[in-house]
Amino acid sequence: MTGFLDHLLNANAWIVYTVVGLLVFAEDALFVGFVLPGETAAVLGGVAASRGHVNLAVMCAVVVVAAIVGDSVGYEVGRHYGDRILRNRLLTKHQKRLADAQDLLARRGGAAVFLGRFVAFFRAVMPALAGSARMAYPKFLAYNAAGGFAWGIAFVLLGYFAGNSYARIEQTVGRGAAVVVALIAVSALLVWRIRLARSERQAEESESSAPPDP
Repeated sequence: MTGFLDHLLNANAWIVYTVVGLLVFAEDALFVGFVLPGETAAVLGGVAASRGHVNLAVMCAVVVVAAIVGDSVGYEVGRHYGDRILRNRLLTKHQKRLADAQDLLARRGGAAVFLGRFVAFFRAVMPALAGSARMAYPKFLAYNAAGGFAWGIAFVLLGYFAGNSYARIEQTVGRGAAVVVALIAVSALLVWRIRLARSERQAEESESSAPPDP
């Protein structure tokens, strides 16, 4: 995996733009977000920009456009195949979170589309749910574009500043210390994600084991 990332970050600029854009697009259009969150691709795009291999402004534009277009495709998929999407095998283990996403959409409407962009699971399913609920496309597009712009810029810049910070540490105290700092940061992120996933799993188990209401 590390070798793949090194090749990607040092590849031709158009290859980096294409791979990052496709991953961000596919997250919502094809539900790839269950395997590889689009935010990871956006951050890697920012890191590539910090190394000077790609242009930062162009990378931001690629991620934002891919996010908006991917959501629009997800919306159309939900609009035409909503019932099939809800019965998809990928969602059978996430019925509690799916219900939460539907509830948020019912309560907040377009705002749920915007807010859902910043939560991995909601980001993958919210466009399809909005299409299935027959939300007017102009309304969906407005909130989708706002969320895609804010999310895309934020995560690309996160990768950009993280990459620059690594370079500064490497120049100041050496590559070994920079690697240690990077490993600590990655470990902290992994621990946070594991704890979050564990909490969500425990909540789902508690929900499924609770006695039905009389």
